[in-house]
Amino acid sequence: MLSKLFAAWALMALCVVIHAGGVSAALRRLPRHWGPSARFWQWTWLFISVAGWMILLHLLEITAWAVFYVWKDAMSDLPSALYFSAVTYTTTGYGDLVLPQEWRLVGGVEALTGILMCGWSTGFFFASVSRLYDSLVAGEKAR
Repeated sequence: MLSKLFAAWALMALCVVIHAGGVSAALRRLPRHWGPSARFWQWTWLFISVAGWMILLHLLEITAWAVFYVWKDAMSDLPSALYFSAVTYTTTGYGDLVLPQEWRLVGGVEALTGILMCGWSTGFFFASVSRLYDSLVAGEKAR
């Protein structure tokens, strides 16, 4: 039981590393200031890009859990493991696929990890919008 919980902890840590790296990369690419000349489609494209990047990070994290389940024979094949992992990570929880009894607590840790990572993405998205909005307001006040 402890070894399985340690594996779940290691997977959670891997998700944090993936997310931290991805958020750091996104921060470096975000414009620091956008003046009042920024157009609707510039903003929209930026938000689509940020959302797409966050989803890509989540998919990488879901894949890490799925590969682990297949490696440990907790799921029979990768497509099933990917589906199970996505449903668990997002806390949708259909229940049509389940882990063997000895692995079920690991699934719970994946769900908790997904909640945390999705919350982090939401916070980052909000902070990005706020940062750009603040720069826009500051640019208008300077005029």
